[in-house]
Amino acid sequence: MSKNRKKSIREQGESFDPAQYYELKTKAVDDLVTADESNSPEVSEKELMKYRSGPKIKIAEWVKFLFIKWWFPAAVCFFFMWGLGGYMDYLDNVIVTALALGVVTDLLTNNAMRFLEKVPGAASKWMMFPKKGYASFPLNILYALVLMFLVFMTYNVINYAAINLFGTAGDVPLLGVEPILFGVFWTGFDMLLISMKHLGESIIRDARKPGR
Repeated sequence: MSKNRKKSIREQGESFDPAQYYELKTKAVDDLVTADESNSPEVSEKELMKYRSGPKIKIAEWVKFLFIKWWFPAAVCFFFMWGLGGYMDYLDNVIVTALALGVVTDLLTNNAMRFLEKVPGAASKWMMFPKKGYASFPLNILYALVLMFLVFMTYNVINYAAINLFGTAGDVPLLGVEPILFGVFWTGFDMLLISMKHLGESIIRDARKPGR
């Protein structure tokens, strides 16, 4: 080893401080440990998609939510309206189906959307009563009774109009209750009322702004 090389190593050894070399960046560690939604920088959905695994074909979140909101009512109609139709009075069947839909909405439909949401809380805007303790359970049941009334009023109006316009043998209803269309009507009225709720909340927020 050359004399200059030995001298350079000796000089570095005299001035070298291991504590400084291996000093932990405590601020960076603290920032990492205490990181949460409140102190983290905003990241765009496009950037987040780069780090998510899954199929190459991406289905929009709103499509998934609409499918869930249609599928569960259609399934309840199949099992309750059709399955119990021969065992109870028609009005009783309608009420039982509405109660079942309220329970399904609170326990299954809303939780399924929460499971699929990409950002926490994103599914709440698709719900009339996002879960808040146990309060949402009776509210969703009452809401289901309202939706059931609107859906069957729609069936009655369509059939009444069809009978008066075209006439049917023995005034037989033109449009019977079946799962697919029942789910479409249910989801349509559900989204209509939820949109009205958001509109009302927006109007109230604007009215409460200072200077209004």
